[in-house]
Amino acid sequence: MNVEQARKEIEPLREQINTHNKLYYTNATPIISDLEYDRLLKNLIDLEEQFPQLQSADSPSQKVGGEPIQGFRTVQHRTPMLSIDNVYEQQGIRHFDGRVRKLLAVDTLDYTLEYKIDGVALAAIYKQGKLNLALTRGDGREGDDITHNARTVRGVPLVLQGDYPPVLEVRGEAYIANSDFAILQAEQKRQGENVFANPRNSTAGALKLLDPKLCAQRKVRFVAHGIGYVENFEPQTHFEYIQRLKQFGIPTTPGIRVCHGIDDVLHQTELMMEQLHELDLEIDGLVIKVNDLSFQKKLGVTSKSPRWIIAYKWERYEAITQTQSIQIQVGKTGTLTPVANLAPVQIAGTTVSRSSLHNKDEMQRLGIKIGDWVVVEKAGKIIPHVLRVVMEKRNGTEQDFHFPERCPVCHTPAERDEGGVYIRCPNLECPARLKETIRFFASRSAMDIEGLGTKLVEQLVDSGLIKNLADLYTLSEKKEALLAMERMGEKSVSNLLQGIEDSKTKPLWRLLTGLNIRHVGASNAQTLANKFRSLDELQKQSEQSLAEVDEIGPVIAESVHHFMNSPYGKNMLQSLKESGLNPELPPASPDQDKNSLAGKIFVITGTLNRFTRLEIQELIRQEGGKASSSISKNTNYLIAGENAGSKLQKAKKLGVPVLSEEDFQRLLTET
Repeated sequence: MNVEQARKEIEPLREQINTHNKLYYTNATPIISDLEYDRLLKNLIDLEEQFPQLQSADSPSQKVGGEPIQGFRTVQHRTPMLSIDNVYEQQGIRHFDGRVRKLLAVDTLDYTLEYKIDGVALAAIYKQGKLNLALTRGDGREGDDITHNARTVRGVPLVLQGDYPPVLEVRGEAYIANSDFAILQAEQKRQGENVFANPRNSTAGALKLLDPKLCAQRKVRFVAHGIGYVENFEPQTHFEYIQRLKQFGIPTTPGIRVCHGIDDVLHQTELMMEQLHELDLEIDGLVIKVNDLSFQKKLGVTSKSPRWIIAYKWERYEAITQTQSIQIQVGKTGTLTPVANLAPVQIAGTTVSRSSLHNKDEMQRLGIKIGDWVVVEKAGKIIPHVLRVVMEKRNGTEQDFHFPERCPVCHTPAERDEGGVYIRCPNLECPARLKETIRFFASRSAMDIEGLGTKLVEQLVDSGLIKNLADLYTLSEKKEALLAMERMGEKSVSNLLQGIEDSKTKPLWRLLTGLNIRHVGASNAQTLANKFRSLDELQKQSEQSLAEVDEIGPVIAESVHHFMNSPYGKNMLQSLKESGLNPELPPASPDQDKNSLAGKIFVITGTLNRFTRLEIQELIRQEGGKASSSISKNTNYLIAGENAGSKLQKAKKLGVPVLSEEDFQRLLTET
């Protein structure tokens, strides 16, 4: 092979590897295995070694590290890398919102919300699409040139793709994934070295190594979250900037979302905290940014930090304990959830002895075995989750856990959701599913049956007194069997049977909620109840007619139609009807526009005393109105309970009429 022939092989090989890098690190959609990728990279390295005149600083082969450097030079940042102010309570987020809205003289703002990665700040500067310089944050004014190591960092492309600007400074976070860190610790122990304490310290140390080959061994990764100095690049919003970076082949902070107003921010923070277990990296908070870049510019910076950004941080509580066993729980929708039974350990003032492992894919990512020592985290004192396996503690006695191919209770072959991560038992009559279904059916969110607690449900199903949901309504014929059960005296049985009897008068939406139809929650159940008024009418609907209902759509429609027309669903509904459970709404009045809340939009805020939130939403829907979550100039009424917050202030500012619960009741009687 001559030089020209080698060039014809090397150039497409580099393009191919760069494409796979983008698919893996930016899009999270790899199409080849790690082994196949390694073979491509080795082929490129071999060719470049054979023809050194074809080597290039922007070749993907540089990801394995070049020659060591003699020392670091200090470089001034063209725009300072400032720190971020922190808050630790939700009230601090509201204060931040109030402050920036006052400075901008606006009523509401769009924000971006993203995870705050516990890593090391890094700035990567590209000129004409090629990595030119990489700097640490340093003191914020100047940082160390670590370009030699940045070339080895996964997620820092050496060459940009797409329509990139002539100069682009990308700022983000370097980190080591939890799964990689666990392997690194195990290797350090095997080599007799001091074991790193945490991923962040290991990342910081890696970036300051003089030999980039050693840095490459630590598998440091990068995600972008900010912008520095740029030329001829003017996105309108921060979210647009993030999307453009992905087009250039640069990975960005996972899960970023746009929130409309501060109430949406607070709602989304709770959802994102619940999803922490899905991330293979350490998180110590959330970052809230004003989305509009012109507003960011107008707000400016203080001497220490920008005014348009705040970090919502929480205390991280961790402990190391041992996995004693792993079991599978079957949920009300049939989901097979692996749960780790842990040696009890104190975290944030409570004893933790169990932690969900969520799904099969999560278990594989963790690489967890029975007997493994694991790091368990409670971020902000919420539900604990397993952060990573402490692999250096392995001694060979650990046992693999094989995810079952069948439901562990009824032994029906399990099925994976199409395009999803959850594996389910499809048997609607599975005893484990039945127990969870009955618990939910009796809960306050659904039929609100007093006296039907978890222990009693277990006994009723295990004893065979209940074999399906409709059997609840035959228990009045089995009083003697109930009295023979543990902790079931005359009064307890009487209260239970009365609670079941009272549930026959509950509204249709509660029954639809309690039926445990996949994707149907209380809000969708209210929509369906108010549209079709009875079970009989709902059963007559086609999938298309259901999908045409406002707020329902094709996914929910398919699920409802399948349930209503399946043998299980038909038999269940018929049995419930025969038991006297067949609630109907009165026909909608032909003069509804004259004597109802038709067309009126309501927002509910604060703590209610006379109604639950679901009940008041149901009343609004029954009378033709709409219950909304956000207030605007189109809102007709705000119903304010006790401790009403920002929505009340916004309503007053917009001139939206404010109703107490008593005012709302009077409005119902007048319309």
